[in-house]
Amino acid sequence: MEQKDKKYFRTHEDLAIYKLAFSAAMEIFEHSKNFPVEERYSLTDQIRRCSRSVCANMAEAWRKRRYKAAFVAKLSDCEAEAAEAQVWLKFAVKCQYIKVEKARELYGIYNQVLSGLVKMITHCDDWLLD
Repeated sequence: MEQKDKKYFRTHEDLAIYKLAFSAAMEIFEHSKNFPVEERYSLTDQIRRCSRSVCANMAEAWRKRRYKAAFVAKLSDCEAEAAEAQVWLKFAVKCQYIKVEKARELYGIYNQVLSGLVKMITHCDDWLLD
């Protein structure tokens, strides 16, 4: 792919999937404020950590674009954290800490994030620095 055909992104924050993941993490934070106190060091902590980790790993991946293996590894970490967030959302619904409709919306956002990550991994050469 020639340089002129590449869409220009200055930082990871310009990526649509980063914006989606960040927004979802903030929504999870807001909703998790209402989780019971006894969940503070389990479900609440875990769902907040993994949702934030998607964004943090995306930032790290962006900075590792000089090295294909490191870039792909960090994107794979993003994938794992996004999938983990989906699992914790299911627990939150089953424990009746979050409404089904809201959890479905957030779960769907993570499906979009996962789809974008898979595309980036599959076409990683398009993202690497020359």
